[in-house]
Amino acid sequence: QVQLVESGGGLVQAGGSLRLSCAASGSTSTINFMGWYRQVAGNQRELVATISRSGSTIYADAVKGRFTISRDNDKNTVSLQMNSLRPEDTAVYVCNAYYSISGFRSPDYWGQGTQVTVSS
Repeated sequence: QVQLVESGGGLVQAGGSLRLSCAASGSTSTINFMGWYRQVAGNQRELVATISRSGSTIYADAVKGRFTISRDNDKNTVSLQMNSLRPEDTAVYVCNAYYSISGFRSPDYWGQGTQVTVSS
């Protein structure tokens, strides 16, 4: 099992910045991808960004150029630097981790989520 604990988040004005962090513990050798999803009440959870153990990244089109994902493999942490925030970025941001190789993907691990609110 892997436990994910997020920190960061909060309230910020449009155009501002926030940084989210997520620490993984437990059987961390069983995961190689870490990332962030976000969810607005009533909507499906959507991918924000993900990063592999080797540093390959994927971003949602809506956040490209504004958000940066990074990870520290030694500390088993992943961070999301969010700049130029917009009201539409308001959501609960949830840390995610899983193992994937050659088309196989393990069940996902999820954090509890942290609220990000961007005021206009």
